Amino acid sequence: MTTQESFKKRVRARMATTGEKYGAARRTLLAQAAPPSAAGTRAWVSEPDLSDDTIRESTGRGWDEWVALVDAGPGRGAGHTAVAAWLVDAHGVSGWWAQSVTVGYERITGLRVPGQRPDGTFSVSRSRLTDVDRDALRALLDDEAGRADLVPGLTLAPRSRPGVKSPRFGVSDGDGEHGVAMFSLDPAGSRLRLTVTHERLGSAAKAELWKAHWADWLAALDDA
Repeated sequence: MTTQESFKKRVRARMATTGEKYGAARRTLLAQAAPPSAAGTRAWVSEPDLSDDTIRESTGRGWDEWVALVDAGPGRGAGHTAVAAWLVDAHGVSGWWAQSVTVGYERITGLRVPGQRPDGTFSVSRSRLTDVDRDALRALLDDEAGRADLVPGLTLAPRSRPGVKSPRFGVSDGDGEHGVAMFSLDPAGSRLRLTVTHERLGSAAKAELWKAHWADWLAALDDA
């Protein structure tokens, strides 16, 4: 048996358990109602990245004041670009701080929660330093049957040109499509830095599911 065949056999055996765990987690998620958003200390949907003191010192107002002003101005349906421009034009907030206030406003009001992209989708990323052979792993990613062994229960459909440094794949299973995953294989001395970035996820709950799944997957691949 060649080294490549041996590696593929070990991956197939080890990944079966990971695939079962993903299936169980996915079924649990689908059976649950969407969880309520965690409330902040002031009935905020989620906490902004910057503290109230920081935003007050840098812009002259605290978060509650900015929320009231934006609500009374362009309002929650105006969109990110319009709110940021209004902060610059109507209140003289500099460009960088206008963006920071807008993102904080979106977090507080639930228009955007942590991990959410401007288009409303979510993105997660997991990385691991591993001893997996880069060429052997890339060979599996480039082969349809090899990908089936790598991610049992999932289908990875190529979304990038052959030979690109970090291949991208549409992710799907029996329940439909689940965004796009990118695999980055970066040499790190004698080892490999493997990063999975999963984008275009539809909810925070799904993002957490995939974040846990890819962490388990990376650990299982390392064991293989």
